[in-house]
Amino acid sequence: MSEHLNNKDLKVAVVTLGCKLNFAESSSIAQEFIRHGFREVSANSVADVYVVNTCTVTEHSDKKCRNLIRKVHKTNPDAIVLVTGCYAELKKDEVSNIEGVSAVLGQKEKSKVYNKAKILLNLEEDDDNKVNNSGLNEDLFPAASFGERTRSFLKIQDGCDYYCTYCAIPFARGRSRAVSPEIVLSMARDLANKGVKEIVLTGINLGDYTRVSNGISLLQLLKQLNDIEGIFRYRISSIEPNLLTNELIDWIAVSEKFQPHFHIPLQSGCDQTLKRMNRKYDTKLFKSKIEYIRSKIDDPFFGI
Repeated sequence: MSEHLNNKDLKVAVVTLGCKLNFAESSSIAQEFIRHGFREVSANSVADVYVVNTCTVTEHSDKKCRNLIRKVHKTNPDAIVLVTGCYAELKKDEVSNIEGVSAVLGQKEKSKVYNKAKILLNLEEDDDNKVNNSGLNEDLFPAASFGERTRSFLKIQDGCDYYCTYCAIPFARGRSRAVSPEIVLSMARDLANKGVKEIVLTGINLGDYTRVSNGISLLQLLKQLNDIEGIFRYRISSIEPNLLTNELIDWIAVSEKFQPHFHIPLQSGCDQTLKRMNRKYDTKLFKSKIEYIRSKIDDPFFGI
């Protein structure tokens, strides 16, 4: 580590748009800067480095990303501005042409944001590539949010293989893959040691964990997480109705730690529309899941 970093006179602002998964990843990125001597500040403050973690669900979200990039550049025109996330992955050339952008890092490079900042601050030599994007599918970036409250978002899965008609996520996040149970459990224990009391499990298609985790089911992972001392509450952030098994519902019904919180996506109440969208469920299946939950749990919480 350089003497400059040891003096802790550099400031970083990490700005996030989009989903809970992005917030978990942004927190892990910020912690990496802090470990190397940076002081974290808000996006409205003058910083030496701005990291913008972007979303690309809609054209409106793309516009918000562009406006935010321009805003941080205006706050400090001399700062390093690093752009990562889904918008950066899908439209890297467009992002790189925005005034003030120092480097664009695709999803595979998201875990290397600090290293790129160090290079651009002239703390080590660089190949001077402005766009860093070498593919989606090889790496998985474990992440957890920390520092703002006693609740943490813990990433256990990334990517999606569904390729719904309207959705850019498989192209922005890559194939479905799971964080290994060993890493998930280790991160959960670390969060408990830091004083976190509640963990929200997050992913792009979280219910797909069973299929892509090489032998351990999502239910088995939940049972192992349940045994970790110091964590008093767990919630599942979102799960597709076709992947919400009755066995999983039964476990949540009797668990003291897992909350009866069910965010079950429903893009349309019309089966024809769902079929055109290439969704993996219909309204009959969705209704049956709601009814089953109500038969097992008193006063569950539903979000769609």
